[in-house]
Amino acid sequence: MKKIIYVLAFIAFSLQATAQETAKQIFTAPNLPALLSVHKNVAILPFRVTIGYKRMPKGFDAEGNRQEELKSGFNLQQGMYTYLLRRSADYMVSFQDVERTNALLRKAGVLDKIDETLSDELCKILGVDAVIKCSYAYEKTGSEAGAIAVAALFGVASKTGSGNLTMQINNATDGALLWRFYKEMNETAFSSGNEIMERMMRKVSRNFPYLKQ
Repeated sequence: MKKIIYVLAFIAFSLQATAQETAKQIFTAPNLPALLSVHKNVAILPFRVTIGYKRMPKGFDAEGNRQEELKSGFNLQQGMYTYLLRRSADYMVSFQDVERTNALLRKAGVLDKIDETLSDELCKILGVDAVIKCSYAYEKTGSEAGAIAVAALFGVASKTGSGNLTMQINNATDGALLWRFYKEMNETAFSSGNEIMERMMRKVSRNFPYLKQ
């Protein structure tokens, strides 16, 4: 009987982990190739991350959650930079080191005010031709402890939450939105910043406008 229960649990978690993700949504500005042709250096901003819960956990710590959001924002920024750096030969621009990006933002007093600062102003502070701005909203829907137990038992990491990531490129000259990509993702208990960006950039890759033709 226990064996049957384990098998049914395995099937349920596997189906949940491999559930269909929503179709991507892409916006492209008119004459995008011409606008991007003058770009040489691009900065990746810290991600704006929000973490919510389908069912609020007992003893919820709002400040702890906020700190986790901030930490995740920097981890995802680093994850994206690492991905792009490893494949730098595939892109027609260079990407500013995120440590330099964050240091310049901190020096200008806007590291914690990115949403309140115009994109063209951010580009001026960073000395780049465009900025990549991303937001990631994550809702925890399952028990991470339970997911880890299932993974240890069956060797499969199950879904513990759902996230949606928005990635956009804004121009330095006028701050205009040049490109925007939206995609929902299912997350597991083992997803890290690098893992999330590895998955996301594989989905983005064919549409990423800085990719060499």
